Amino acid sequence: MIQRHITDSILPALADTPVVLVNGARQTGKSTLVQSLTRNQYPARYVTLDEPGMLAAAHRDAAGFLRGLEGPVVLDEIQLAPEMFRNIKLEVDRNRQPGRFLLTGSANVLMLPRLSDSLAGRMEILTLWPFSQGELKGSRETFVDTLFAKSLGNPVVPALDRPALIDRILAGGYPEVISRTSAARRRAWFDSYINTMIQRDVREIADIEGRTQLPRLLELLAIQAMSLLNMSEVSRSMGIPHTTLKRYLSLLEATFLIQTLPAWSGNVRKRLIRSPKIMLNDTGLMAHLLALDRKRLLADSPAVGPLLESFVAQELGKQITWSSARPKLFYYRTAAGREVDFVLEGAGGRLVGIEVKASATLDKKDVRGLDDLAETTGKRFHRGILLYTGTEVIPFARNVHALPISALWHVGL
Repeated sequence: MIQRHITDSILPALADTPVVLVNGARQTGKSTLVQSLTRNQYPARYVTLDEPGMLAAAHRDAAGFLRGLEGPVVLDEIQLAPEMFRNIKLEVDRNRQPGRFLLTGSANVLMLPRLSDSLAGRMEILTLWPFSQGELKGSRETFVDTLFAKSLGNPVVPALDRPALIDRILAGGYPEVISRTSAARRRAWFDSYINTMIQRDVREIADIEGRTQLPRLLELLAIQAMSLLNMSEVSRSMGIPHTTLKRYLSLLEATFLIQTLPAWSGNVRKRLIRSPKIMLNDTGLMAHLLALDRKRLLADSPAVGPLLESFVAQELGKQITWSSARPKLFYYRTAAGREVDFVLEGAGGRLVGIEVKASATLDKKDVRGLDDLAETTGKRFHRGILLYTGTEVIPFARNVHALPISALWHVGL
């Protein structure tokens, strides 16, 4: 079993919090992870609501169902029985012993109205994304925390050639996809996965009409990934009302298929563009939706750009879940068009800007966005990083460096 870095956050949470929820998209490894914990660090009864009998019992009498489960318990796929949340709250209020319930869910309970009782003050929520590059490599990434350190030191980053990078992007991080070496078998898995997500998971949290439109919407969002979200344009392209589109987007976000990347604003005087950007949760899924394969990506460099930016966004998001700095992730763009792909805002408002370039060569214009961010934010600007597909560590200034893309998961940085 591949070690999941989020484990080091789950165990301390179970030690002092009555309820811990591990949520994330289907097939990211939640069930495998919690079952492993019950066999080793967290002895507990494992119950999955995917099992029809268990689900029927939970629906029939949620309170009685919980009372019949003695000791610590894992409840897998809790979103299938939303009525359980109220009864878990009552159980916890009667006995606030830490580690009573470890829950998993394939829907973001904070975004779903009928699960709005989030057990505030009683529950800690952690998100499990598809495998990170460090998890696949067998090492714990420290890139995000290193960015907020006083100095980068003299990093030595191993080179990664373009074909190897393309292979990582196309594979993504879903456990089932990683285990398949055939491109055809990976395509078959993604086709089945999308169909299951739309026909089952979305239906379970909202019985909407027009589910046949959601695969097309996902494709359109893949095309526009890492671009500003223009709701009016998407609404026209899809031929659906603006209100319906908002609901569809909320459902895709609630099932962790997409995320929004907000604009950083802070307390600056310049007028900033505040529309969010759209991100898919996995570059393997994104490439599948765009019908991009290895041959085309190796020959067509423009197609690599959005995928590479998405790849970096996903790796940063995964690392944030276990980093000590726990920064928030944004993008930066001014009305004049100056932009930085990512801004990490850490404790005390310190800022790290990250630019992503698919090129293996750079010049001074590639750091203009970082220069603008530094000028705008003054002392809050801590560091600027330009991730690129070259092999050298290049200092553009005391606190602005270009690093090879593999710095993201190189432990020694």
